[in-house]
Amino acid sequence: MEVSVDRALCYGSAECAHRAPDVFAFEDGYGVVRPGGVRAVGDPRIREAVLEAAEKCPSQAVVLREQGAAPREAAAAPERRGRPATSR
Repeated sequence: MEVSVDRALCYGSAECAHRAPDVFAFEDGYGVVRPGGVRAVGDPRIREAVLEAAEKCPSQAVVLREQGAAPREAAAAPERRGRPATSR
């Protein structure tokens, strides 16, 4: 799983760092992925914490991608930017 934080969306709630401190940190007012943090996602407990962090992020800035897949939040992105989401 690839994990990142979209700095354009993050507004610094620190939910990610609170929920998955092995993977995320809070630096300069933004959530960031810790160096080497993505490797920790192989642990099922940490993976669950990362999924929860992405779900609970109030700005939906945590981006999760399985190897070879589209970003998890891609379907919600148009709505977050003020455009209505289209149904599929």
